[in-house]
Amino acid sequence: MPGSPTPVEVFYSYAHEDKAFRTTLEKHLSLLRRQGVITAWHDRHILPGTDWAQAIDEHLESASVILLLISADFLASDYCYGVEMQRALERHQANEARVVPILLRPVDWHGAPFAHLQALPTDVKPITSWHIGMQPSEMWPLGFVG
Repeated sequence: MPGSPTPVEVFYSYAHEDKAFRTTLEKHLSLLRRQGVITAWHDRHILPGTDWAQAIDEHLESASVILLLISADFLASDYCYGVEMQRALERHQANEARVVPILLRPVDWHGAPFAHLQALPTDVKPITSWHIGMQPSEMWPLGFVG
């Protein structure tokens, strides 16, 4: 469509143990994707036979928004912490991308390299600590209400 703005590329950085949270967040952002406001990418889009590290690097370099889905598993992952998060923060520091930490599960993150960034959800309370018994799909809308 002529004159339409270019969609914002969103990169999901997450530990595979948090796949259910990533999937649910992706569903909640699907209207923005359908409207052409965003394009979203994560490692499950990598096709068989593709150099996975190169594919991740390419999308990490081209994304305008990088969502860090924070949990103990994320912080324990050498790849999430040492590669994706480090490069995301370098791009954020250079004003090339916006990094948004999203706290999924309780974890000590206050000394992390991203601790200076405003995190979500509101009041920086991990999603899983909101309501006992709720499924991840029920939790997302609550966290983005300001």
